[in-house]
Amino acid sequence: MSLNDKFKFTERNTTLNTEIIAGITTFVTMSYIVIVNPSVLSKAGMDFNGVFIATILAAIIGTLIMGLIANYPIAIAPGLGLNAYFAFVIVLGMGIPWQSALGSVFISSVVFLLLSLTSFRQALIEAIPRSLKAGISGGIGLFIAFIGMQNSHIVAPSPATIITLGNFAEPVAYMTIIGLIITIILLVNDVPAAIFLGMLITAIVSFLMGYVTLPDSIFSLPTGFDNTFMHLDIAGAFTPNLFAIIFTFFLVTLFDTTGTMIGVAEQAGLIKNNKFPNVRSALLADAFASTFGSLLGTSPTSAYIESGAGVAAGGRTGFTSVVVAILFFFMLFLAPIAQVLAAVPAITSPALIIVGFLMMGSLNQVDWNNIEESLPAFFVLFWMPLSYSITNGVGAGLILYPLIKIFRGKIREVHPLLYVFMVLFIIQFIMMNH
Repeated sequence: MSLNDKFKFTERNTTLNTEIIAGITTFVTMSYIVIVNPSVLSKAGMDFNGVFIATILAAIIGTLIMGLIANYPIAIAPGLGLNAYFAFVIVLGMGIPWQSALGSVFISSVVFLLLSLTSFRQALIEAIPRSLKAGISGGIGLFIAFIGMQNSHIVAPSPATIITLGNFAEPVAYMTIIGLIITIILLVNDVPAAIFLGMLITAIVSFLMGYVTLPDSIFSLPTGFDNTFMHLDIAGAFTPNLFAIIFTFFLVTLFDTTGTMIGVAEQAGLIKNNKFPNVRSALLADAFASTFGSLLGTSPTSAYIESGAGVAAGGRTGFTSVVVAILFFFMLFLAPIAQVLAAVPAITSPALIIVGFLMMGSLNQVDWNNIEESLPAFFVLFWMPLSYSITNGVGAGLILYPLIKIFRGKIREVHPLLYVFMVLFIIQFIMMNH
């Protein structure tokens, strides 16, 4: 079977070269995770090198399944918000050993995996109305752009207004602006792979200006894996104070991943007639990666919003994901150079900002003249970046949408699953404040 037949290049209006460029683009925009995740989890007492390897292997497992079986251009890797919750809330805040915390990740992931084998998650995706799907995609776009601006110091904290414009005299800020202008020029002139080329040119300019220095060595053999592999304590996770943690891991993983998949699939034009084709395989990819990730020694995985960068570069099939997985494999031996590039926000931030803009295009599917449909979409759009959480945005929409229908006397127009999750999210928001 040829690659064209396997991945349906012709059917999805793409080419091998386009998919390779898209894979490289996705990888470059999300490669920071191989440094950030070990850095965060090491604060909880875990070995940096062990988590570094576990992060890469979990990403390879999930992304390969997504590419080869589900045939979607969506990358999987340990989630940023989830690793912060793991390290700072559970381990450092509650004083729970990281081994027991990994055990709770394993339990929630197994539940997640079992539900993915059923029609539950697919039914949930199909139960979400188109207006909320569009709001999710647009909200993720705003969230991505905000992360890019924050990482590059284009926006900065302010004691008076909470957030304000950053200091553009900072190298990271003005280099990001230069990269943003370069990318915009390429984009408006319809240059193929504008986002990837923008990152490449920005990296070269940063090197010439002295903001990127090459490491002493480029290659190194992976070490330290035995410090995290199979060190989870499953029995220790079966304690009363960890039940809420297991539920939180499950809920956040479910809606972060589902929300991101919907957003990226909508952006790629792969959702037809409100249906997500082959969705079970896509959901299983993340469930398997999260389960194996807990055994390897990392926090839960999630579908990555940076996959939108690859989609914007033309990625439409699972071959994009295969390219991402291959590049992650090489990262096992390129830790020194990877650390240098991933630590320069000016290289990746322009891509995040542009992708954020491109994902806003889905909002034209919201009927803004129909307040029953548009108001929940607005709250999804509004809460994601301001609460710094995809889950919070999805939760706001899934609470408000059924409530509006109830008060309009249209109870039967809402799928029963939405009422279930309306209640669960109300409970979750109450628990967050206690």
